[in-house]
Parts: sequence; C-alpha cells; structure tokens
Amino acid sequence: MKRKKSILVNVFLIFALTLLIGSIVIGQAQEKKVYINGIDPDFPPFAYVDKDGNPAGFDVEAVDWIAQEMGFEVKHQPTAWDTIIPTLNAKKIDFIASGLSFTEERAKVIAYTKSYWEHKWSLVVRKDSDLNIVTGLSMGHTVGTQRGTTGANWIEDNLINKGVDLKMKVYDTFTLAVEDLLNGRVDSAVQDDTMVKEMLKVKPGLKEVGTWGAGKTYAYGLRKGDDELLKLLNEGLDRLMSSPKWKELIAKYNL
Repeated sequence: MKRKKSILVNVFLIFALTLLIGSIVIGQAQEKKVYINGIDPDFPPFAYVDKDGNPAGFDVEAVDWIAQEMGFEVKHQPTAWDTIIPTLNAKKIDFIASGLSFTEERAKVIAYTKSYWEHKWSLVVRKDSDLNIVTGLSMGHTVGTQRGTTGANWIEDNLINKGVDLKMKVYDTFTLAVEDLLNGRVDSAVQDDTMVKEMLKVKPGLKEVGTWGAGKTYAYGLRKGDDELLKLLNEGLDRLMSSPKWKELIAKYNL
C-alpha cells in the first residue's frame, strides 16, 4: 500500500512538474522582445515630447504600429540629438526613428533601413527682415541651428570652412535657436523643412526665405550587424507604407 502511494505521489509530482515547465515555456514563447527607440524630444512633427510628457509624433506612431504588426514591443527614449548615434552604438538604445537623415558619413558607423521620407533644409528669418537665402548665410551674419544636425554640418563644411563670412551658433534644440532669432541674437536659422513648417504655425514672427538640398531622406538608424532588427523594421515599413495607416499619419501630421 505504501508503495502504491509512493508511486501515485511520484506520478503526481511528475505531472505537476510537466505542467510547470510547459507553462514556463509557453510564457517565454509569448514574451515579446522589447526594443528602445531613441528620439529627439523636440523635432515635431516627427518626434517630440508632448505637454503631458509623453513621446509623440509621426515616427513615434509609425514605430508603434510596426511593433504591433511585427510582434515586438517598443519604448521611446528621448535622447539629446548630438549624442544619439554614440548612445545607439553604446547599446543604450536599439534604433533611431526620429527624422534621422541618411548621410554617407553616418552610414560609416550605423546601419540604415530603407528611406521613408524626403526633405530639404530651410532658412528662416524674422518677418521684418530683408535677408534672403543668400544674404542670410553670408555678409557677416550669424545663423542659428541645432547641434548635431545635417544642416549644421553642411553650413560648417560648405560655407564657414570655405571662407564665407558667416558665423554659426548651435543649440540643443531648434526651438532655442528660433527664440534667439526672434530676440535678435542671431540673424537667421536653419533646420529641416519638415520642422520649419511646424514652427511657422506657432511662431508668426518668422518667415521662410528659401530651401535647398532636395532629395535628402529620412530612414531609421540601428547598429551595424543587427540584422534581425533591420529585417523587422524594413518589413514593418513596407507593411506600414502599403497600409491605410500610412496615409492616416500623413494627414494627421499635415505632411
């Protein structure tokens, strides 16, 4: 009798252990991988932190849709733009979906997904200014722009370093550059036309005097060698751009 009880107990324990292991395996299979997306906290309409402190914008919503479609979870981490690529390569974030321009220089240190948006650079001045796209970037004037942007790099490489009489002041955000422009501390300001369009809506004291650099594109950036994530993001972008959600986002953010 004792032996039968012992056998029954052992059978019960094996059965319980099997159920436990099975539930653990199922739980692990259902657990989604979490990726961290680094965003510029002040780059509307593509990425920004809203008045309630939440990440928002075209890229944020696009990535949320892709994550749900492709079966992973995403967290959006506001990150200083001039350090965002070093932060990526230090593995503190997993990718960058935040109006990141493709450049050959950046492509030496990070991988890119397919491009999803075209943009240009735009020059703005005060509404009462007589400056134009030529004089606003020469004649001893001072231009303000965001630190770490392709616009800042272009001005330095193609104007200042080539002897054009121009000074450049860089800021942590384009919003700060615009505030100094409106207060007369700089004479003009440069940023991607996508953000300038948004800024003109809320800063009536500004006007756009010209654009250049057509054909520049945005893409998501990630670490070289992260092929699994690259495949996920590229396939996700393909699905998104062929879905009704893509046009919804474009309309919502007036792009």
